[in-house]
Amino acid sequence: MANLENRFSNNVFFGTVDSIINWSRSSSLWPETFGIACCAIEMISAGCARYDLDRLGVVFRPSPRQSDVMIISGTVTKKFAPVVRLLYAQMTEPRWVIAMGTCAISGGVYNTYAVVQGSERIVPVDVHVPGCPPRPDALIHGILMLQEKIKKQHVLRKQDTGEAGDVAR
Repeated sequence: MANLENRFSNNVFFGTVDSIINWSRSSSLWPETFGIACCAIEMISAGCARYDLDRLGVVFRPSPRQSDVMIISGTVTKKFAPVVRLLYAQMTEPRWVIAMGTCAISGGVYNTYAVVQGSERIVPVDVHVPGCPPRPDALIHGILMLQEKIKKQHVLRKQDTGEAGDVAR
């Protein structure tokens, strides 16, 4: 019996609920297949065999209802901004946004009346990936930064209504 206790005493896993939930969330990011402009080509190549986002647990999904990450890759015009906002609203909670490329971050060289000067004006952005266009390895670095951000979030239970829910601080 003592041998059995010694055998299992080393196989104990200690962790908080926050760390376990955040580890599972960060290890299975599902961005929606959504590209606006030239940065989308670099985003697609990051998912192909050479860079292989699958090894990081990142699997592109065809529907916003199956996604928890939006990668805004390219120039957002004011005419297209309501579509971006609608797709963001259809995503599951919790949801995160990566702004990929200079045009998505700040409007790029298109300082005109028709281009949104930064994706933060439409949706809250968690990670910025600079470049014109940014390389696929820069997007991978941005995804790793997002995973680290997710691991540091706190998962709370809603006290007022009695409903279970996630609130990121």
